[in-house]
Amino acid sequence: MSTPGLLHTIGRSLSNREFLATLARPGLVGLACGDTLIDRVIARAEREVSPEKAWGRWTHAFVIGERRCDGQLWVIESDLDLHRRHIRLGAQENRIDKYDDGTVYTSLALLDFGLTPETVTRLLAGGLEMVAGRTRYSLRELVGTFIALRHPQLLSRRNPLERPESFYCSAFVRCLFLRVGLDLTPGLDIKHTAPENLWHSPLAPEAWLLAGAVPESRIARTVDGVRRQVRLNRIRRQRRQTGQSGRQ
Repeated sequence: MSTPGLLHTIGRSLSNREFLATLARPGLVGLACGDTLIDRVIARAEREVSPEKAWGRWTHAFVIGERRCDGQLWVIESDLDLHRRHIRLGAQENRIDKYDDGTVYTSLALLDFGLTPETVTRLLAGGLEMVAGRTRYSLRELVGTFIALRHPQLLSRRNPLERPESFYCSAFVRCLFLRVGLDLTPGLDIKHTAPENLWHSPLAPEAWLLAGAVPESRIARTVDGVRRQVRLNRIRRQRRQTGQSGRQ
């Protein structure tokens, strides 16, 4: 299983904002992970990507876009953006400060595929074309990939739940790179590309990782909670017994 050729791991001395402000630039691929229910579902499904069957590290992918007149870098991505009275499902542009909150995005990474300036321009132009074309986010295709992850022999075959002009986040990123002649995850059907597959791409010569907590299973969290409660109960009993002995 491949990992970026040169990996720079950065501790939590940097905030998300500082990490992105220092290292992000147009054409890089961003990876993110949080601690929500959907993050845990995706990370658990990605166990099949790793030979060790470890939970996936990444649950979302995006492309770093251009710096605009507001002084901000923007990102191009396919995402579910849910706000009150406003819903966007699919290809969209967002300011990179969307990823500033370390309590929401607990881990971040940036992958550099060594693109020339001309290729970066073509990559971002293709992304903007898909945004303008209202390319949709496909939950249905995501389900198809979850099924294929459980049966790896299906990963090279066409996603049976695919829809035209629809991509979930990491398939969207791979599509953009295919359009400029670079296949980030050869051997996989484009619509079976999970965020974790991008992290293991054999074509990334360099990457930066802002380390955070990898989601653990809910069972493990429950077991830890039970153990803590047992220890607390034992301490309380010991204190009560000590107090009773002292009064006697």
